[in-house]
This record gives sequence, structure tokens and C-alpha cells, in this order.
Amino acid sequence: MTPDVIPAFSFPIRVYWEDTDAGGVVYHASYLRFLERARTEWLRAQGIQQQRLRAEDDLVMAVREMQIDFLKPARLDDQLRATMALVARKRASFLVSQELLRGDACLLRARVRIACLHATDFSPRALPPWLAVDTRHGDAT
Repeated sequence: MTPDVIPAFSFPIRVYWEDTDAGGVVYHASYLRFLERARTEWLRAQGIQQQRLRAEDDLVMAVREMQIDFLKPARLDDQLRATMALVARKRASFLVSQELLRGDACLLRARVRIACLHATDFSPRALPPWLAVDTRHGDAT
């Protein structure tokens, strides 16, 4: 699997009380929601609606594997930026690299493997054509 990084997508995140512990520091599970929002908005920016994928294409995407490196804490009222870059594709999954940034400071790095599944029985399925093709070169990877 050769890395094939496509330019990162960026999505703003504001830290609210509900995201923090009693000390105003972001609770570790909240970071997962921040990363998920960025991946969802990346799809929306491409005109892809997950409900439509499920209903019309029998396709859902699920996190298969995640590696997270927590570098610095985020705090209440921080304005963050969650990034997402498509790094590699396999037949039924793809790998993304994500970061959570406050200004120029990287607070978190993650690598996330996303599996493509049939919505009806959650069995693996091939990547949809719009995801399997490298739009920069016009070829499948």
C-alpha cells in the first residue's frame, strides 16, 4: 500500500461544555466526535450524503481501526480545526490521516481505517467508484 495523499480537508470545531470534563479540558472521547464530524463534512463537501448512500446504494462506512496520538489538551471555548486527508485505498476500505489543530499547534494526530460495508448485512463491499478513483490522475488505486 503506497501512500497517495490527497490535499487535506479542514473543518472548524468549537469546544463546548459538553465536550469537557469538570476542569474544562476536552474529554478523550470527545475527540472521536470531532474527527467523525470532519470525515462526515468531507463527504458532504464532495456532494455525498450518507443517508442516500445507505438507502440507494446499500452502503455504510464504519471505523475499522484507529490509532490516536494525543499531543496536547484542548480546552473549553477553544476554536479548533479538524483536518482529514485520504492517504490510501484498498478494495473495501480506505485510510485517512487526521489532525486536530489549535492555530498552528497540533493537538492530536490520528490514522483511521474506514471499511465500506453492505448496509443490509454489514458484509464488506468494494469501494464505490467515486472513492476508488484517484481524481488527480483519473485511475483506480
